[in-house]
Amino acid sequence: MIRVLVADDQALVRGSFRLLVDTAPDLEVIGEAATGAEAVEIATSARPDVLLMDIRMPVMDGIEATRQITGSPQTADGDALLAPAVTRRLIAEFARLPQPGQQPAMTLEGITERECEVLTLIARGLSNAEIAGTLHVTMATAKTHVGRLLAKLGARDRAQLVVVAYETGLVRPG
Repeated sequence: MIRVLVADDQALVRGSFRLLVDTAPDLEVIGEAATGAEAVEIATSARPDVLLMDIRMPVMDGIEATRQITGSPQTADGDALLAPAVTRRLIAEFARLPQPGQQPAMTLEGITERECEVLTLIARGLSNAEIAGTLHVTMATAKTHVGRLLAKLGARDRAQLVVVAYETGLVRPG
């Protein structure tokens, strides 16, 4: 059973998430928090597997609460899901920093031309639906390309694909 903590300052939103989570057979809500501080307290004691965290909350915002929770060695792995717009800004800032003498850790050997197109679109922050629309393919085809890129490049998630795209010079900031 996957244990979920829901943190949002709006009771209606918390209740909606609780209803969605509790209807899944392998998920259960183990707590609710109305502030970031409550989320930190509950996460520290209840140790959820997943935390659904709102960003804007009173007392302590979700970003600071997440920082505190993921900074604790016993409460989280620190994985996060970022919106494509946030990912674009994060990668632009990362790519702006000088990396003197650093060689790319990966190459794009074995990646098809179409997969390079998809990787470029991922690095630009496009979602699977946006990739499908841009390339005039189905959503399933876009997902297949993303899955193949993850496998071929040994990447854990889309964020790592973005890093590969920048490190190999496939894309540049700006």
